[in-house]
Amino acid sequence: MEKYIGWLLDAAKLVASDVHLVAGYPPTRREHGELLRICKQVLSSSDIELCLRSICTPEQHDVFVRERNLDFAFMLDSNGELQKHGCTQDGGQRFRGNLFYSSGSPGACIRVIPSRIPELEENNFPTDLAERLASYRNGLIIFSGVSGSGKTTSMAMLLNAIAKQGGKRVITIEDPVEYLFPYDGNSIITQREVGGDVECFASGLRHALRQDPDIILVGEIRDAETARIAMSAAETGHLVISTLHSRDAKGAITRMWDLFPTAQQNETQTMLAASLRGVICQHLLPSSIPGERRELALEVVLRNNAVAAGVRAGRIDTLETAILAGRKDGMVSLDDSLGELLRQGRITQETAFQFATDPRQLSRM
Repeated sequence: MEKYIGWLLDAAKLVASDVHLVAGYPPTRREHGELLRICKQVLSSSDIELCLRSICTPEQHDVFVRERNLDFAFMLDSNGELQKHGCTQDGGQRFRGNLFYSSGSPGACIRVIPSRIPELEENNFPTDLAERLASYRNGLIIFSGVSGSGKTTSMAMLLNAIAKQGGKRVITIEDPVEYLFPYDGNSIITQREVGGDVECFASGLRHALRQDPDIILVGEIRDAETARIAMSAAETGHLVISTLHSRDAKGAITRMWDLFPTAQQNETQTMLAASLRGVICQHLLPSSIPGERRELALEVVLRNNAVAAGVRAGRIDTLETAILAGRKDGMVSLDDSLGELLRQGRITQETAFQFATDPRQLSRM
């Protein structure tokens, strides 16, 4: 048992992002984007079952066996013991677990959650962008990107910065709760977990509107009902921050549209044009220095007349032109971000061209 827990605690010390436990494979962790074997032992179903029982409560394990999947957060103390109240702020190391079955065998992907919310500078998130986003009193801010691109961390950094301004009533709806926000006497933060504190994102968001919020964080917009309530809340005086899975900013906007039936898309486009304040699409890229942490590349779309008109008309093809024309307003294309990282020597030319939207434009830059 100690061996399995040791793999998780070691991953946290090594600043790895994930630990993978899959039957028929050695235990593996992801460091700086690369998969590395922890040891040569090939895991069996019984090995993984022992590990899972050490990180789940009996009730959580019963849900896992019954539903064949489980998302949850847990905390281990310095001795590797499971803390019963995984959402307390009593110290220890937090993790997010996704448990699953494959070919009849249990498996797990366990993400390491940093013990504190990083500062913006630590993750190279532009402070001027964070200040601009934090200045909005209402509207919808979307963080997009593929899985593992740091969306949750960026949201937590931004929300922490806003809360430190003081006088904010913040409600989060998460699945599961990941970062724990520190107590700040001038702001009140309530963190609600889907499946424990609230039935679903839409339900949590609906009830949050009755709890006098200034800011609402929605872990992910997954369905039309959540999207509709989020846009409505953003239009009626609340700042709503959420995530969507997409490869670029255009994809985040079209993903919102696609959540709704075709007959409702004109209405959706009008609501989104009115409520949207910004889309920040993130990419974590391999560093030019082997073994160093990954580098953050951003595509930033901020609302202006051109962006709002394109969203309202469903003309997503106009967005790239709006970004280039809006550089003076703080917008950033992905190729601009890649070019800057390349000039600073933080990524290789190969990486830059691999992720570039227009390699020819990047060459000219």
